[in-house]
Amino acid sequence: MATEENGRGAVEIQAIEEIKTTPQIGFNKYVLECALLASTNSILLGYDIGVMSGAVLFIRENLNISSTQVEILVGSLNVCSLIGAFASGKTSDLIGRRYTIVLSAATFLCGALLMGLAPSYPFLIAGRIIAGIGVGYSLMIAPVYTAELSPATTRGFLTSLPEVFITIGILLGYLFNYAFSGLPENINWRIMLGVAAIPAIGIAAGVMIMPESPRWLVMKGKMEEAKRVLLRTSNSEEEALLRLAEITKDANASQNLRREGAWKEILNPSRPVRRILVAAIGLNFFMQASGNDAVVYYCPEVFKAAGIHKKKQLVGVTIIMGIAKASFVLISALFLDRFGRRPMLLLGSTGMTASLTGLGLGSKFLENSVDKPKWAIVLCVMAVCADVSFFSIGLGPITWVYTSEIFPTRLRAQGSSLAVSVNRVVSGVVAMTFLTISEKLSFGGMFFLLAGIMGLGVIFSYVFLPETKGKSLEEIEGLFQDKKPQQRSQ
Repeated sequence: MATEENGRGAVEIQAIEEIKTTPQIGFNKYVLECALLASTNSILLGYDIGVMSGAVLFIRENLNISSTQVEILVGSLNVCSLIGAFASGKTSDLIGRRYTIVLSAATFLCGALLMGLAPSYPFLIAGRIIAGIGVGYSLMIAPVYTAELSPATTRGFLTSLPEVFITIGILLGYLFNYAFSGLPENINWRIMLGVAAIPAIGIAAGVMIMPESPRWLVMKGKMEEAKRVLLRTSNSEEEALLRLAEITKDANASQNLRREGAWKEILNPSRPVRRILVAAIGLNFFMQASGNDAVVYYCPEVFKAAGIHKKKQLVGVTIIMGIAKASFVLISALFLDRFGRRPMLLLGSTGMTASLTGLGLGSKFLENSVDKPKWAIVLCVMAVCADVSFFSIGLGPITWVYTSEIFPTRLRAQGSSLAVSVNRVVSGVVAMTFLTISEKLSFGGMFFLLAGIMGLGVIFSYVFLPETKGKSLEEIEGLFQDKKPQQRSQ
């Protein structure tokens, strides 16, 4: 009997390997459509980041607020997104991945309306807080849903789509800044912020036609429904059945651990889970400690210090940066499954280190120069564009991809929410202290500091992050297991 079971197991393993090594013809169109719909939720965060960088120029004058109030305004969304990020794990396990995406869009809709209609600074902050909660939900759930729905061969591309849409949102924010900047200052920034309510309605409606995550369905014992979803999201019936077998096996193996509670296992982790937590939390820390969000938010302030003073020009330069950022995130998404996570991440992080160093040098020269030479201004503009471009190649998309795929199914929602919570805290701290620290160190000193942090990020990525390209979500957990003694060669 045991021999028969072992033989059947060997046949299943061989069949799985044959399917994985069989060349896939294009994308599964249904999976692509679902991933696009889920990822459009991220456009709301991107739009807020982009539009706020320009809107804050007009808010500061219209509401007569200080630099500290600007930092609180900008950073409050990131800090409060911690609430949504932390709650998203439990919420998505209770109501499902799909309805959590709807909840995210609805919450952001309320925040956008409140910001657009805000009569004063306190109302504006209240809108940012509500929108931030929606952003927190979005940042965790879109990559997790897409990762759980996608086949291993295209998971890297599909799971990087949220970052693609964040970047598209940033570019749209810049374009709306430019389009509305000519309106009166008591109207333009309100339209800039309030218009985000329109896509939120469309996103909430569009998500309703998507299927639920097959892994969540298996966790809830809905096997037939999970099978139907897998049949539509796989390239063949054989692949769908083998994916269902892998998911079911993983769910059964972790059933007892789930009874004890995911948070209990995360807070008292085994060595493999500890390695996963270090990788996920560390990657999310360096993503935001790199200062990318702050550079995008305060880009006009940086360029103003560099010698560009007209608001229309400041907004125009940010559009150039947005185009560069959007172009490179698409390149990263397209090649992520071909070259792997580690090479793209190391390339992007190393490029960011060099770019921030160049930006620091250019800023320092301009700080000590009276005539503000054009070559130094051009250097700063090119360095900023290079910095956000390398971010879009590496840390930007890969952080979401990696975080969503390395946790085992039983811990994916809570583990991802913990990692994204760290992401949001660090982002908020950096955004709320960027101007203050820059006033103490100067912009040049701040960029040198960020370059040093990114240098540490390169080392961290090289040491702690194994390659996950082409592996199923169930196989990835094995990468963090204790290494077994090498068997004698046969």
